[in-house]
Amino acid sequence: MDELPKGPPRLRLIAVAGDAGAEPESPEGRLAFEVGRRLVDAGHRLLTGGLGGVMEAACRGARSSAAWREGLVLGILPGHAPDAANPFVDIALPTGLDIARNVLVAHADALIAIGGGAGTLSEMALAWQMQRLVIAWRGGGWSGRLADRPVDGRIRYPEIPEDRVYGFDSAEEAVAILQRLESRYRGSWGGIGHRRSP
Repeated sequence: MDELPKGPPRLRLIAVAGDAGAEPESPEGRLAFEVGRRLVDAGHRLLTGGLGGVMEAACRGARSSAAWREGLVLGILPGHAPDAANPFVDIALPTGLDIARNVLVAHADALIAIGGGAGTLSEMALAWQMQRLVIAWRGGGWSGRLADRPVDGRIRYPEIPEDRVYGFDSAEEAVAILQRLESRYRGSWGGIGHRRSP
Protein backbone atom coordinates (compact mmCIF):
# COMPACT_ATOMS: atom_id res chain seq x y z
CA MET A 1 0.00 0.00 0.00
CA ASP A 2 1.36 3.42 -0.97
CA GLU A 3 2.09 5.77 1.87
CA LEU A 4 0.29 9.10 1.66
CA PRO A 5 2.50 12.19 1.55
CA LYS A 6 2.64 14.16 4.77
CA GLY A 7 0.96 17.54 4.74
CA PRO A 8 2.03 20.65 6.58
CA PRO A 9 2.09 20.52 10.39
CA ARG A 10 -1.25 20.96 12.13
CA LEU A 11 -2.01 24.54 13.06
CA ARG A 12 -2.39 25.00 16.80
CA LEU A 13 -5.97 25.74 17.85
CA ILE A 14 -6.12 28.60 20.38
CA ALA A 15 -9.33 29.41 22.24
CA VAL A 16 -10.28 32.91 23.28
CA ALA A 17 -12.93 33.11 26.00
CA GLY A 18 -14.43 36.08 27.80
CA ASP A 19 -17.32 38.41 28.44
CA ALA A 20 -20.13 37.66 25.97
CA GLY A 21 -21.59 41.12 26.60
CA ALA A 22 -18.45 43.15 25.96
CA GLU A 23 -18.94 46.03 23.55
CA PRO A 24 -16.54 46.36 20.60
CA GLU A 25 -15.00 49.58 21.97
CA SER A 26 -14.72 48.36 25.56
CA PRO A 27 -11.25 47.46 26.88
CA GLU A 28 -12.19 43.78 26.57
CA GLY A 29 -13.50 44.20 23.03
CA ARG A 30 -10.46 46.10 21.78
CA LEU A 31 -8.09 43.64 23.44
CA ALA A 32 -9.93 40.58 22.06
CA PHE A 33 -9.80 42.06 18.55
CA GLU A 34 -6.05 42.53 18.80
CA VAL A 35 -5.50 39.06 20.31
CA GLY A 36 -7.49 37.45 17.49
CA ARG A 37 -5.53 39.33 14.84
CA ARG A 38 -2.17 38.52 16.38
CA LEU A 39 -3.03 34.82 16.78
CA VAL A 40 -3.69 34.47 13.05
CA ASP A 41 -0.64 36.61 12.26
CA ALA A 42 1.40 34.10 14.29
CA GLY A 43 0.05 31.11 12.34
CA HIS A 44 -2.67 29.79 14.65
CA ARG A 45 -6.32 28.89 14.23
CA LEU A 46 -8.83 30.68 16.48
CA LEU A 47 -11.57 28.91 18.41
CA THR A 48 -14.32 30.69 20.35
CA GLY A 49 -17.80 29.96 21.60
CA GLY A 50 -18.97 31.61 18.38
CA LEU A 51 -21.30 34.22 19.87
CA GLY A 52 -20.91 37.93 20.75
CA GLY A 53 -18.76 40.14 22.94
CA VAL A 54 -15.17 38.98 23.37
CA MET A 55 -15.86 36.01 21.09
CA GLU A 56 -17.05 38.18 18.20
CA ALA A 57 -14.27 40.74 18.71
CA ALA A 58 -11.60 38.01 18.58
CA CYS A 59 -13.16 36.53 15.43
CA ARG A 60 -13.33 39.96 13.80
CA GLY A 61 -9.69 40.56 14.69
CA ALA A 62 -8.68 37.19 13.26
CA ARG A 63 -10.47 38.00 10.01
CA SER A 64 -8.60 41.34 9.81
CA SER A 65 -5.21 39.60 9.74
CA ALA A 66 -3.32 39.66 6.46
CA ALA A 67 -2.65 35.95 7.10
CA TRP A 68 -6.37 35.04 7.43
CA ARG A 69 -7.82 32.50 5.06
CA GLU A 70 -11.11 30.64 5.05
CA GLY A 71 -11.32 28.03 7.81
CA LEU A 72 -9.09 29.67 10.42
CA VAL A 73 -11.92 30.94 12.66
CA LEU A 74 -14.05 28.30 14.38
CA GLY A 75 -17.11 28.78 16.57
CA ILE A 76 -18.35 26.06 18.93
CA LEU A 77 -21.99 27.04 19.42
CA PRO A 78 -24.11 26.10 22.44
CA GLY A 79 -27.30 25.68 20.41
CA HIS A 80 -28.48 23.82 17.33
CA ALA A 81 -28.47 26.62 14.74
CA PRO A 82 -25.29 27.46 12.81
CA ASP A 83 -26.83 30.85 11.95
CA ALA A 84 -26.46 31.87 15.60
CA ALA A 85 -22.71 32.31 15.02
CA ASN A 86 -21.33 35.81 14.79
CA PRO A 87 -20.66 36.93 11.18
CA PHE A 88 -16.87 36.54 11.50
CA VAL A 89 -16.91 32.76 12.16
CA ASP A 90 -15.66 30.69 9.21
CA ILE A 91 -16.77 27.30 10.52
CA ALA A 92 -19.78 27.17 12.84
CA LEU A 93 -20.19 23.94 14.80
CA PRO A 94 -23.59 23.80 16.53
CA THR A 95 -23.48 21.36 19.44
CA GLY A 96 -26.86 21.52 21.18
CA LEU A 97 -24.90 21.15 24.42
CA ASP A 98 -25.78 24.53 25.95
CA ILE A 99 -23.20 25.41 28.62
CA ALA A 100 -21.62 21.94 28.36
CA ARG A 101 -20.07 23.14 25.08
CA ASN A 102 -17.50 24.89 27.30
CA VAL A 103 -15.76 21.52 27.61
CA LEU A 104 -15.17 21.54 23.85
CA VAL A 105 -13.80 25.09 23.93
CA ALA A 106 -11.43 24.08 26.74
CA HIS A 107 -10.06 21.24 24.59
CA ALA A 108 -8.17 23.74 22.41
CA ASP A 109 -4.39 23.58 22.53
CA ALA A 110 -4.34 26.67 24.76
CA LEU A 111 -6.89 29.13 26.15
CA ILE A 112 -6.68 32.91 26.45
CA ALA A 113 -9.25 34.48 28.79
CA ILE A 114 -10.32 38.12 28.65
CA GLY A 115 -12.59 39.20 31.52
CA GLY A 116 -15.68 37.06 31.77
CA GLY A 117 -18.10 35.61 34.25
CA ALA A 118 -19.08 32.09 35.23
CA GLY A 119 -18.89 30.74 31.66
CA THR A 120 -15.32 31.94 31.26
CA LEU A 121 -14.47 30.63 34.71
CA SER A 122 -15.72 27.18 33.70
CA GLU A 123 -13.65 27.24 30.51
CA MET A 124 -10.54 28.29 32.42
CA ALA A 125 -11.07 25.62 35.08
CA LEU A 126 -11.69 22.90 32.50
CA ALA A 127 -8.64 23.91 30.46
CA TRP A 128 -6.60 23.86 33.68
CA GLN A 129 -7.82 20.36 34.53
CA MET A 130 -7.06 19.18 31.00
CA GLN A 131 -3.46 20.37 31.38
CA ARG A 132 -3.75 23.14 28.81
CA LEU A 133 -1.78 26.36 28.80
CA VAL A 134 -4.07 29.05 30.27
CA ILE A 135 -3.31 32.75 29.74
CA ALA A 136 -5.43 35.47 31.36
CA TRP A 137 -5.83 39.24 31.07
CA ARG A 138 -5.04 41.04 34.30
CA GLY A 139 -8.14 43.21 33.91
CA GLY A 140 -11.64 42.56 35.18
CA GLY A 141 -13.75 39.45 35.54
CA TRP A 142 -12.49 35.96 36.24
CA SER A 143 -9.43 36.37 34.03
CA GLY A 144 -8.18 39.10 36.36
CA ARG A 145 -8.95 37.08 39.47
CA LEU A 146 -6.99 34.05 38.26
CA ALA A 147 -4.14 35.76 36.40
CA ASP A 148 -0.68 34.93 37.78
CA ARG A 149 -1.85 32.14 40.08
CA PRO A 150 -2.68 28.45 39.85
CA VAL A 151 -6.36 27.51 39.70
CA ASP A 152 -5.80 24.92 42.43
CA GLY A 153 -3.01 23.05 44.18
CA ARG A 154 -2.59 20.16 41.76
CA ILE A 155 0.84 19.60 40.25
CA ARG A 156 0.12 19.48 36.54
CA TYR A 157 3.68 19.52 35.23
CA PRO A 158 6.41 18.65 37.75
CA GLU A 159 8.99 19.93 35.26
CA ILE A 160 7.30 23.37 35.23
CA PRO A 161 7.49 24.58 38.84
CA GLU A 162 6.22 28.03 37.79
CA ASP A 163 3.04 26.52 36.27
CA ARG A 164 0.10 28.86 36.74
CA VAL A 165 -2.46 30.88 34.81
CA TYR A 166 -0.08 33.28 33.07
CA GLY A 167 -1.20 36.91 33.31
CA PHE A 168 -0.90 39.50 30.54
CA ASP A 169 -1.67 43.16 29.98
CA SER A 170 -1.53 43.46 26.17
CA ALA A 171 -2.28 41.35 23.11
CA GLU A 172 1.39 41.38 22.21
CA GLU A 173 2.28 39.98 25.63
CA ALA A 174 -0.44 37.29 25.43
CA VAL A 175 0.84 35.95 22.09
CA ALA A 176 4.46 36.17 23.27
CA ILE A 177 3.58 34.04 26.32
CA LEU A 178 1.81 31.55 24.05
CA GLN A 179 4.75 31.27 21.69
CA ARG A 180 7.25 30.96 24.53
CA LEU A 181 5.37 28.28 26.47
CA GLU A 182 3.13 26.31 24.10
CA SER A 183 5.71 23.60 23.41
CA ARG A 184 6.00 22.89 27.15
CA TYR A 185 2.24 22.34 27.54
CA ARG A 186 1.58 19.22 25.51
CA GLY A 187 0.12 16.99 28.21
CA SER A 188 -3.11 15.14 27.60
CA TRP A 189 -6.04 14.64 29.90
CA GLY A 190 -6.29 11.06 31.06
CA GLY A 191 -9.65 11.40 32.77
CA ILE A 192 -10.59 11.55 36.42
CA GLY A 193 -8.78 8.81 38.28
CA HIS A 194 -8.87 7.54 41.81
CA ARG A 195 -6.58 9.53 44.08
CA ARG A 196 -5.00 7.95 47.09
CA SER A 197 -4.43 9.89 50.25
CA PRO A 198 -0.76 10.69 50.86
